[in-house]
Amino acid sequence: MKKILFFAVIASLMTSCVSRKKYNDSQSLLTEFRNKATNCETEKGQLAADLATEQAKSKRLEDDLDHMKKTNTNLLDRMADLSIISKTESENIRKSLDHINEQNRQINDLSSSIRQKDSLNLALVMNLKRSLADVNDDDVKVEVKKGVVYISLSDNMLFKSGSYRINPSAEAVLGKIASVANDHKDLDLLVEGHTDNVPIATECIEDNWDLSAKRATAVVRMLQKKYNIAPGRLTAGGRSEYSTKASNDDAKGRASNRRTEIIILPKLDQFFQMLEKK
Repeated sequence: MKKILFFAVIASLMTSCVSRKKYNDSQSLLTEFRNKATNCETEKGQLAADLATEQAKSKRLEDDLDHMKKTNTNLLDRMADLSIISKTESENIRKSLDHINEQNRQINDLSSSIRQKDSLNLALVMNLKRSLADVNDDDVKVEVKKGVVYISLSDNMLFKSGSYRINPSAEAVLGKIASVANDHKDLDLLVEGHTDNVPIATECIEDNWDLSAKRATAVVRMLQKKYNIAPGRLTAGGRSEYSTKASNDDAKGRASNRRTEIIILPKLDQFFQMLEKK
């Protein structure tokens, strides 16, 4: 009987141990399943977030694609417009370009002519100053103004006060100027008489207009008759008191204004022909 009870107790304990082990195993499995379920939910959430990100990227790409399509359409439309313009306006554009090229050629030609004229003016000034080196600088001044050569001769050297007869001592100066002028027969000479504002009235001279014109004519006459400058190259003009170099308020200024100017010019007919061609 004791043996039977002993085995019964042992069997009961063994059954109890087996049931506890199964219970613990099931609890472990349950915990494992719960952890896996939690991990799956986490992964599901991450996948959902990744999916949303990718969907957003896809939406941006679709928007960019739509924008590019619209841009390309606009560009194609503009290119079509340009194509139409080029067909209808190409001839006008070509004519405009030809006109611009012709203007550039004319400008280059004119610039070349100006450079040649400047070179000629420089040569004239050098030759004149060399020829007049022994003449007092106060009596003769040579300079380039307004693109032409000016020779300014003082009143004291050329004439006596109130007279239009050339002083014998001044004839040599006019001869030197004539010699240079005769070396350039394609140039004309304009002789201008100038006075101060002091009134004059004599039996032979009515006023300063008359005096300035008679003095210019006297110089032109001598250049023609004594120094053989062709009369077709000569022009005489009186400016009276109205083209001053200095103020007439003092003696020095009035002396500067009393002068005769010889202006060396290109032949006017050749000049106008050049302008017509340009």
